[in-house]
Amino acid sequence: MASLDGGWVVDLLPFSVPSPVPRELISTHTWNLGVKYWRGMFSSAGNGTAGVKRPRRTASSASLPSLGKNDGGSNHLPSAYGEEDENVQPFLDFSHLVLRKHHESKPLWVCPNLRIYLEAFSPLYKHAYDFLIAICEPVARPTYVHEYKLTSYSLYAAVAVNIHTEHILSTLARFSKNELPSEVVSFVRRSTETYGKAKLLLRDNEYFIEAESKEVARKLLRNEVIKSARVPLNSGGGVGGGGGGGGDGDGDFLEGEAAREMSENVEFLLVGRDEEDGDDLGPEAIHGLAASKTAIFQIAKEKVRRVKEAALTMDPPYPLMEEYDFRKDAENKALPIMLKSATKVRTYQQKSLRMMFGNGRARSGIIVLPCGAGKTLTGVTAASTIQKGVIILCNTNVSAVQWKAQFRQFAAIEEKYLVKFTSREKTLLPPEEAVVLITTYSMLAYAGKRNEEVAMILNQIKGREWGLMILDEVHVAPASSFQRVLDVVSAHAKLGLTATLVREDNLIDSLNSMIGPKLYEANWMDLTEDGYLANVQCVEAWCPMTREFFEEYLSVPDKYEGRDQKKVREVLYLMNPNKIRVCEYLMRYHEERGDKIIVFSDSVYALSKYAQLFGRDAIYGGTKESDRERLLAAFRISSRVNTIFLSRVGDTSIDLPEANVIIQISSQFGSRRQEAQRLGRILRPKQTADEGFNAFFYT
Repeated sequence: MASLDGGWVVDLLPFSVPSPVPRELISTHTWNLGVKYWRGMFSSAGNGTAGVKRPRRTASSASLPSLGKNDGGSNHLPSAYGEEDENVQPFLDFSHLVLRKHHESKPLWVCPNLRIYLEAFSPLYKHAYDFLIAICEPVARPTYVHEYKLTSYSLYAAVAVNIHTEHILSTLARFSKNELPSEVVSFVRRSTETYGKAKLLLRDNEYFIEAESKEVARKLLRNEVIKSARVPLNSGGGVGGGGGGGGDGDGDFLEGEAAREMSENVEFLLVGRDEEDGDDLGPEAIHGLAASKTAIFQIAKEKVRRVKEAALTMDPPYPLMEEYDFRKDAENKALPIMLKSATKVRTYQQKSLRMMFGNGRARSGIIVLPCGAGKTLTGVTAASTIQKGVIILCNTNVSAVQWKAQFRQFAAIEEKYLVKFTSREKTLLPPEEAVVLITTYSMLAYAGKRNEEVAMILNQIKGREWGLMILDEVHVAPASSFQRVLDVVSAHAKLGLTATLVREDNLIDSLNSMIGPKLYEANWMDLTEDGYLANVQCVEAWCPMTREFFEEYLSVPDKYEGRDQKKVREVLYLMNPNKIRVCEYLMRYHEERGDKIIVFSDSVYALSKYAQLFGRDAIYGGTKESDRERLLAAFRISSRVNTIFLSRVGDTSIDLPEANVIIQISSQFGSRRQEAQRLGRILRPKQTADEGFNAFFYT
């Protein structure tokens, strides 16, 4: 056992070992530890959404018992989290909770601290899962018991799909083993008091506020900013219904009918109902969830942003949910696109799209699907449903190329309607045609001076009304940059796509407020069991330094100052000979099996040295675009290129479905998003008859 910087390392390799490294040595220590360690660590909001949580190095984790050949994987492991972790709860006494009748058949524990625990082995699991995903945020989803938490934003998302306060509470009560704690009831009521009561609609190029009732409409109009932005009824409008007058009376609003929610989206409200529940929720209640009359008034187009800000500052706030009634949009040109008959949309993709289009309108929001689960097809299907102009924002040029290829593969659309606007390809938009424009965040958000050609295309983009804006890898869009994109692009509906709705700088909340709530999130483990994703074994190998490297590592403070200390130490542990030998052994072992291997390194220096040492190709930020595409193509189709070295440029948006092994020699320690994204490179389902693991992740 060796100690390094107050942490712990597993005695994987002695300082002097024969070459090559014996396979038994790695499998005994690393694989057994890896399975237990990663299954507990992957706060698998199933798909890595909550991310891969590494242990914080506290005094409690200073030592780890070694795992011998005969202990078969003991459960005696140190705590995976430090005390300061936000998802670690202190000891709480819930013995006062009152169990309900037939509690043994219920799948949920609802706790006063807003945590909810779901038994994944319950017969009601599927229905309870769909319900919890609609109202909660996942925290951890291991094999048998899942943990969720109620948040204001998660309840906002529930209200967005027309699951209202009483339905949330009554369904929680039916699924819960215990009586609902008063803390949970009051939090749900407080958080949903005004959410979903008002919506911002865009019809025939005019903006309207649709309030749940005339009472809510009057409350909004008491705000001076909203009142001054109102357009009088006699000036016209795009919504049919009653009207008349100029005051705040009942006759001063257009009358509409709230969009009806698809019964499939809320069918879980009926599941698990007992006779003694005593509520009157039945099929007719679901059918009428959103069948009430609404009050509508028009606001001036140029004052929309101020109206949205004013509604948020009211007490209580009334966030204006954005919906697009695309079927009634006669102002914007139709896009001739439809899915090919051979395109198959999977069940979970259909479910996510039902949450977006469940009431006949397009809701703005975020869909979370694991890497390799078909986020691109979900976006293509959304574009084919709306059939209006689409703008797609990617984070790299490679991603833009892949989006265009996916539109060709899945949709029936003429080439002239697929337009790219990147640093390498700039095409003017056809003036009278709706198109699919594929570009990058940086092309639109750059605030510097532009050349004449780029400025002309940007003016075309600004001058259009886009039916749908798709934001790929939406978690990487910094708030300030994204705000500039919003200033450039006018879009009726916004769809954010990501596999990891998490950021270490806590800016996810700002994305929720600018784009919309999370509409759907798929469970990584469920998709694996259903065969939609590869069955990955995750292994963590700790490689002690050789004596010479370790002595040099300890002497760094005496030889270097300031930032140089960190740089030198980083080089020493990255180029540790034992780490190099383990990497070589794993690489050659999997190459002999015929596997396709990606070696990741955040350090470009280490990346180039490893690649040179093993005679393999490497791709990093300085690699030319043409060389990058050539190397990736060779990796995909050539049996002679089975290993490729990638820097962090390969973390997202590079499509390598053939890869089934990842070896990570360097990463951003503590970045849950990065490790989950890298894991996603090998999650595509594998064509193999072998049972058990068919993909491997080593770090």
